[in-house]
Amino acid sequence: MRIGKKIFFLGGIFFVGLIAIGYGAGYLTFKGISEKAPANISAAQPETDPYRAFLAEVFDKVKTNYWEKTTDEQLANLYKLATAKVAQKDATELTLTTTDLAGVQKLIAEQIKDLADDKKKEFITGVTDVVLANLKPFGRSRLYSAKQEKELRDTVSNVDTSTDLYAALGIGKDASEKDITTAYQTQGEKLQADKSPEAVQKLALVQRAYEALAKPENKKQYDQTKVEPTVIYRFITPDIFYMHLTKFSPQSFDELQAVANSVKTSPTTLIFDLRGNVGGAIDILQYFLGPFIGPDQYAYEFFHQDEKTPFKTKVGWLESLVRYKKVVILTDGQMQSSAEVMAATLKKYNVGVLVGTTTKGWGTVEQLIPMEKQLSPDEKYTLLLVHSLTLREDGQPIEGKGVDPTINITDKNWPKELLAHFNNPELITAVKNLIK
Repeated sequence: MRIGKKIFFLGGIFFVGLIAIGYGAGYLTFKGISEKAPANISAAQPETDPYRAFLAEVFDKVKTNYWEKTTDEQLANLYKLATAKVAQKDATELTLTTTDLAGVQKLIAEQIKDLADDKKKEFITGVTDVVLANLKPFGRSRLYSAKQEKELRDTVSNVDTSTDLYAALGIGKDASEKDITTAYQTQGEKLQADKSPEAVQKLALVQRAYEALAKPENKKQYDQTKVEPTVIYRFITPDIFYMHLTKFSPQSFDELQAVANSVKTSPTTLIFDLRGNVGGAIDILQYFLGPFIGPDQYAYEFFHQDEKTPFKTKVGWLESLVRYKKVVILTDGQMQSSAEVMAATLKKYNVGVLVGTTTKGWGTVEQLIPMEKQLSPDEKYTLLLVHSLTLREDGQPIEGKGVDPTINITDKNWPKELLAHFNNPELITAVKNLIK
């Protein structure tokens, strides 16, 4: 089943101090343009000044789309501090005539009146980025250029244009399956003997290249689109099947189905590894969770401006997953966003036993919101804005808390706890080896 093209990603009161400008947001949501028209740009009195219009649209989109309710006064004061930072002045030197959009527009107009056009754009985009970066959680809302937006979309789609996986293995594109395996084994043995940080990093890249190229279907996809697989799998024993979901990308649901359906034997135990999963396209969770918890089930909730929005699964059980009678879900402190929501839902529905450590606690849903009013025809800016918080199985925000495992491996008796759940020593051994 192919899912629609709209993509959501996963990665409050305001700042305690203005952070430095710099790009680097986590995982979010491509939700598109807000359905509400900008309140401050009326049809009767359109803004003819592109700088005022840009400021007005950003101001409105923050008030409409940011996860926490925000007053004009709060936002205007944040603009004042951001303006002082970009202008390299003390905030006490600046005056807001009114604590609303009009006051912000007047304040910034005063600061840019003697600047050349390119410097005016630079000043306004700088102020906007600082304002967004200081919305809580700090640094996750930003102003993105067209280049940054494309890089983000590539990241979510699991496309890395800066890395040649064939070169990582030292082979050409015409390499056979045997050539790929031989190159992987040769490099792997050499790097495993070298314990340096550089070797560990290189080994991870070699492993990644092997996963993308060893299987013909993955190699074909990589050759055509540069998209790398997000579901890694193998048999640990004839009865224990292992799947590692490395990221939530638009193709991940199709990958999950294909992998689950490819198993022709009848294993009864599944280890579903979410460790290190940094999230991604949260739209697919409504599909992704259906095979585990059934159709039309309340899967998770978003919290936005004092309101909770529930989301139900959109597909039903996947027969090739239902057969697993024993399920272990591996978690760690690097898991974030969509992966944390999935772990919380699986825990809520008792799909399996969560084993590992508490997840990262990165529980925000960000949106990429296109700007209608651009500063010039040859530039395109997009707002990356925290739109919602995600909630755990107990109704508490994931943000700052994370999702707790059922069995925490920091407890030295964790193997006995797992054995009490599943009287299967072979499974305990498999989990121990994976954790090592």
